[in-house]
Amino acid sequence: MHAELVVPGLFAQPAGAARAPALELLLARGREVKREPRSVDRWLQDAFGLEEETLPAGALTLVAAGEDPVGGWWVRADPVHLRLMRDRLIVVPSAAFSLELDEARALADSLSRHFGARLELRVVTAQSWCARLDEELAFATPTPLEAAGRDVDLASRIGGDAGRRWSGLLNEAQMLLHSHPVNEAREARGEPAVNSLWPWGAGRLPRDIKGPWQTVSGTSPLVLGLGRLAGAQAISPATTAEEWLSRTAPEGRHLMSIESLSAPLALGEAAAHHEGVEALEKQWFEPLLAALRASRISMVTIHVPDAGACFETIRGDLRRIWRRPKALEKYA
Repeated sequence: MHAELVVPGLFAQPAGAARAPALELLLARGREVKREPRSVDRWLQDAFGLEEETLPAGALTLVAAGEDPVGGWWVRADPVHLRLMRDRLIVVPSAAFSLELDEARALADSLSRHFGARLELRVVTAQSWCARLDEELAFATPTPLEAAGRDVDLASRIGGDAGRRWSGLLNEAQMLLHSHPVNEAREARGEPAVNSLWPWGAGRLPRDIKGPWQTVSGTSPLVLGLGRLAGAQAISPATTAEEWLSRTAPEGRHLMSIESLSAPLALGEAAAHHEGVEALEKQWFEPLLAALRASRISMVTIHVPDAGACFETIRGDLRRIWRRPKALEKYA
């Protein structure tokens, strides 16, 4: 079995952080393949051979949820909070605050009734919303996490007719959300209001997707959607390596996407990021190293897209004792 993990943000540890011995050993003894640093979305596009300029995240999210987005132009339209900072508005993604599923559905239903065919919203999870548009608007914007803390100004980010159209839609949405009972209740409790949407990942469902994996897993709907389109079995997310290995066949290539470090890194939460690395060491890298030593798996590959790095380790590599482990920040 070839176990592959994609873990963005893995090397963003500050100097002097606690060590991760199992992970460091896998990295030190394996073979490093250097690539250009890129986002996890760009990594997925390359891994599955997509030629689209942007990853059609809206359509892929619906595929991951078991829905059929064929024939529509879809976009992710995720709930965000826009915070006024003196003379500018900044984006606060939903990863930075709590939002219940019933709240999300109530807000999205009101927006869908208001816009009709112009903007049909579907709530996949409380944080992941998709919208079908009545016309094709091609644009490339970052994810809400990538936009965290930045100026809003979507019109200039998108540009052209698409930017003007989205500005109009969002202005209408913001007015409706401002006085919505869900937001009034949230503000009364001292919680951030969901006062806008963040559009990204526009496009149609891609075709002719190919991937090398027999199974794909993870919390990211983009990974699951791409895997299903490529003919891989999408298995439910696992919380530990042991759980994951027990669900996969003993042969072939299997992909696990772990994006638990992305939000702490984007939001500048150093302590949460450090705790996340410690959890990955205990729940994932220690069991994978033990499984490799016991020949339960034949290879472990760790992809870190934002660092432009890929490490491949087989059991025989563990005998290369002259290759000394080093702290994670040394790989950044």
